Amino acid sequence: MRSVQRTPWSRPGRPDPGLLRDVALVCLAGGVVGVSFGAIAVAGGLPVWVPVVMSLVVYAGSAQFSAVGVLLAGGGPVAAAATGLLLNTRTAAFSLAVAEHIGRSRLARLVGAHLVTDETVAFTLAQRDPARRRAAFWVSGVGLFAVWNACVAAGALAGGALGDTARYGLDAAFPAVLAALVLPALREDAGVRRAALAGAALALALTPAVPAGVPVLAALAGLALHGRAPGERKEPQS
Repeated sequence: MRSVQRTPWSRPGRPDPGLLRDVALVCLAGGVVGVSFGAIAVAGGLPVWVPVVMSLVVYAGSAQFSAVGVLLAGGGPVAAAATGLLLNTRTAAFSLAVAEHIGRSRLARLVGAHLVTDETVAFTLAQRDPARRRAAFWVSGVGLFAVWNACVAAGALAGGALGDTARYGLDAAFPAVLAALVLPALREDAGVRRAALAGAALALALTPAVPAGVPVLAALAGLALHGRAPGERKEPQS
C-alpha cells in the first residue's frame, strides 16, 4: 500500500499537466497578438525584418507595439527606443521577484532575464514551492518566447492580407488571460488584494492625464500595501 501521494512533480523532468495547459492557453493568446503585431508593422510600411528582429532582441509586447507606433507616426528611432524602454522598466521589479527561481549560473541568469515577462512572472509566483516555481518559469518562458517569435514572423509575412486587425478584438486577449492568472492569488492573499486594488485605482485615475503605459508603471506603487493588514503592528521581540 502506498502511503505517499503522487503529484505531477514527483518524477524529475515530468511537467505538471495543469501548468502545461495554462501555458498553452497563454501561448495561444500571445500568438494571436504576435500575428497582429507583425501584420500591423508591415502593413504600416516597415520591412519584414524589423518586427522579426525586434521580437527576438527586445521581446516585450507592449514596448514593441509602442515603439512601432512611434515609428509609424513619423517618430525617429531614438524616440521609439525611449518609449519602449519607459514601458519596459516594470520588468526590473519583476526580475527581482523571480531572480531566485531562474537559476544560479551566469548563463541561466542571462537567458532567464531575457524571458522575464508579465506572464512568466505570473506563472512563477502562482506556484507553491521553489521547485515548481523554477519549472514554471522555464516552461512558460521558453514556450512563450518560441510562440511569440514564430507568430510575429507569420504576421509579418502575411503583411496587410489580414486587413484591420483591430476589428478582431485582439487587444483584449492578453488582459483577459492575465486576469485569469492572477485571480487565484487575489482570492487567497489579502495583501495581494490590497496591493492590486490600490494599483488599479491609481492607474485608472492617471489614465486620462498621462501617456499610455505610464499608468501601468504607477500601479506598482500599490506594492507598498502588500502584506500590511489594517492596523498591523510588529510585536517587540522578547
